[in-house]
Amino acid sequence: METTLILFKPDALHRGLAGRILSRFEEKGLQIVGLKLLTMSQEMAAQHYAEHVGKPFYDGLVGFMTSSPIIALALRGPGAIHVARSLMGKTFGNEAEPGTIRGDFGNSRSYNLIHGSDSAESATRELGIFFPEGLQEWTPITAPWLWDAE
Repeated sequence: METTLILFKPDALHRGLAGRILSRFEEKGLQIVGLKLLTMSQEMAAQHYAEHVGKPFYDGLVGFMTSSPIIALALRGPGAIHVARSLMGKTFGNEAEPGTIRGDFGNSRSYNLIHGSDSAESATRELGIFFPEGLQEWTPITAPWLWDAE
């Protein structure tokens, strides 16, 4: 079982796509174990995007991500990181495949609707930033049919 962080960026909220995007993850069988609406602080953004400090896009990215509310979502399931990233599609909406979130809802190189952890290590670090209080532990009654679990 794996847990990943997904961020619904300001453009997803301003465009009214949060429910449609969330439903993609739920319909695929990923379990919600954390969900909150928040405005990312400068400190959170600096922590989350630390590997991008000094890059030409850093200031614009931080400005965008702190400009209005986002949704932080923790999802769990077998291979959750790979599954979520497959649902998201390529980084840029104008290059993403139809049927993916970015392919269906995005057409921009700057505004790509969502962020998803790219590895187990990143997920652990990122979940700690957005869910320092921990995640909700529960087992869906549908787990045996979704995950081949007993």
